[in-house]
Amino acid sequence: MYGRSGAELVRELTFDDHQIRRFNHDLFNKVLGEIQEHYYQVSKIMTLLQEENPSGQIMHVDGNYSGALIHHQSLLRNKRCLLSYLYNRAQRIQRLRWQLGAVLPEDVRDLLHPSEKEFLKSYSDILGSYMTTVDLDLTVDATPPKDPYIKIRVLQHIGEVLLGDQTTSLSRNSIHFMKRTEAEPLISQGLVEEFNG
Repeated sequence: MYGRSGAELVRELTFDDHQIRRFNHDLFNKVLGEIQEHYYQVSKIMTLLQEENPSGQIMHVDGNYSGALIHHQSLLRNKRCLLSYLYNRAQRIQRLRWQLGAVLPEDVRDLLHPSEKEFLKSYSDILGSYMTTVDLDLTVDATPPKDPYIKIRVLQHIGEVLLGDQTTSLSRNSIHFMKRTEAEPLISQGLVEEFNG
């Protein structure tokens, strides 16, 4: 039955609100096939109507006119379902980029369509370019910090590190007071942790 595949594709988005599933090639292509079939039917009916009435004026509404309208509306509905599916997946990919960084884990990347991987790369490039231009890492804090400085405890020996304008030795289990912007990359790499004691 026409229309069910498009609805099933959109319904698939509601299962996991924040997770991304594998791109459903089969269902996507089935909906595309339905769109092509509706387009073929509309074209065939319109050709028939033009042959019956060369002036192009519709004198009365008959079965052909109603059939063309139904096929056209079905075509538009399936198109909206496909666009909704793609748009929702693009939003989830953007959200993953903000949460996980520029390089997604391999298991997540395997779920993406090749065009979605290209979208992620382009989005990351644009975001990185913007952050370089304004000289601000937007991925550091989603919410503004209360204090620009934090205490950190070193989990692994890092050695000498240039922080701001001075060199600091970060040895295992040492505690330091540093700018949040300098500590966040080290925290995300798992080298240090925020110390609340």
